[in-house]
Amino acid sequence: MSLDLDIDASRLQEHLRDEAAIEPDPPVVGKVTKETQIIAIYGKGGIGKSFTLANLSYMLAQLGKKVLLIGCDPKSDTTSLLFGGRACPTIIQTASRRKEAGLEVSISDVCFKRDGVFAMELGGPEVGRGCGGRGIIHGFETLEKLGFHDWDFDYVLLDFLGDVVCGGFGLPIARDMCQKVVVVGSNDLQSLYVANNVCSAVKYFRNLGGNVGVAGLVINKDDGTGEAQAFAKAVGIPVLASIPQHEDIRRKSANYQIIGTPESQWGPLFEALSINLAEAPPVLPRPLDQDGLLGLFDASETGADYKLVPATADDMRPTGAMTRPSLEVIYDTV
Repeated sequence: MSLDLDIDASRLQEHLRDEAAIEPDPPVVGKVTKETQIIAIYGKGGIGKSFTLANLSYMLAQLGKKVLLIGCDPKSDTTSLLFGGRACPTIIQTASRRKEAGLEVSISDVCFKRDGVFAMELGGPEVGRGCGGRGIIHGFETLEKLGFHDWDFDYVLLDFLGDVVCGGFGLPIARDMCQKVVVVGSNDLQSLYVANNVCSAVKYFRNLGGNVGVAGLVINKDDGTGEAQAFAKAVGIPVLASIPQHEDIRRKSANYQIIGTPESQWGPLFEALSINLAEAPPVLPRPLDQDGLLGLFDASETGADYKLVPATADDMRPTGAMTRPSLEVIYDTV
């Protein structure tokens, strides 16, 4: 038995010596090819991520960039503005139906294009019938099978809900699937609360060895009150663009009209956003605590000046209830 072990050990050592003798591949010294920028956009539901992304992706394409827009919101509305209100078949639903039919999903089943922008929706489960975060993970697994890592794009833009905290929605940050994050917010406490949470997630995963940073903040429906600007300054991220609260923008967005075009009066705004997005480095933010976030707003409007009043056990009993005697035995002391 001892002889057999000696022979096996000798063979292992010989194998390791042979493996160590193999010369490594020579370093690549040719011309550096372009790298795809994968950017995840986060924000509170209804804050205008899809509006911002549709117009941003369209403008990037008009500037000669090849863009892939991926909707990662279970509502599947990221691409609706881009396609004039038409619903885009989702990857999750399409994959499920084709699997039942014994067929494989192809790119043509789930990816559609308009004027240089390629777009698709991951989708999500029906209400009460599954986990939205798990749906995101399944959607990306399908993308990998379709060859996601071999595709050639200048930009891949991912639209994520920021106020859902389960793991699937944090996938790009947790797994370094993107280089940088953009947060969309407005001059209201709830949207900045979500933006601050996203900054906290970025900092958390950076502390664990991650590499994702925040490129900046897009202020949507900016009414000029300044809270979003103050937030960006406080957490140490730039403002990439301020989209004004304007009736023309509201009306055209409601009618599924793209305004991020060179001919539009809003074209220069989205062109500047495109340039700022491309050039902004991924930075490590300094997320605020709750008091710091509330401090950005007038206390008379937020109720931040309210002081907590502790409740007592007597407060929890019915009004007029008698205090029952304790069953504890108390001995007289001599």
